[in-house]
Parts: sequence; C-alpha cells; structure tokens
Amino acid sequence: MKRQVYRVILNGFAFFIAAQFLPIVSSTPLHFLWAGIILSLINLIIRPVLIILTIPLNLITLGVFTLIINTWMIMLTSGLLPGFYVPGFGVAFLASIVVSFANWCFKEIRH
Repeated sequence: MKRQVYRVILNGFAFFIAAQFLPIVSSTPLHFLWAGIILSLINLIIRPVLIILTIPLNLITLGVFTLIINTWMIMLTSGLLPGFYVPGFGVAFLASIVVSFANWCFKEIRH
C-alpha cells in the first residue's frame, strides 16, 4: 500500500516536472496529484491488458511499443480529468518518457 501511495505522488510530481517543459495545461497544481491518482488507477486496471494484447508488437520493437501504451494511458488520463489537458500525441509521448523515467528511478532506488 505504501508503495502505491509513493507511486501516485511520484506520478503527480512527474506530471508537474513535464508541465514545466511541455505545454501541459492544468488549472491548479492539485490537478497534477489527481492526474497521478488517475494514471495509477489506469495503469493498475487497463495497462496490463494492453501489455498482454500487444506482446507481439513489444517483441518486434524490443519493448519500445510500451512507450506508446504509456502515451495512450496519459492521453486517457487527460480525457478523464477535467482541468488537466495534454494537447496531443507528441506532448503525451514526451510526458510518458518523463513519467517512465521517474518511475524507473523510483524502482531503482527502492531496490
């Protein structure tokens, strides 16, 4: 449970950092935390199904297609949360790189 709370906070912080460099629109800073909560729920429920369904594409692209899945998850988060807007696929892709890097760093620190 503690790990999931850290992950939510980390995702919100990663969105905040990405918004400093990318045109991610948020009406309040609290929306970054809400975006982290929604992204964590989406990653818990929908992402595993997509990962399993796209195993052949992940094998062909040596795992790079996972970034596309992460991009879709960020775009879905943007669509579900009013007041938090990611303007397009390119921005969502760059944000997914930032969020993935932050989660990778967190995973490495925890081990």
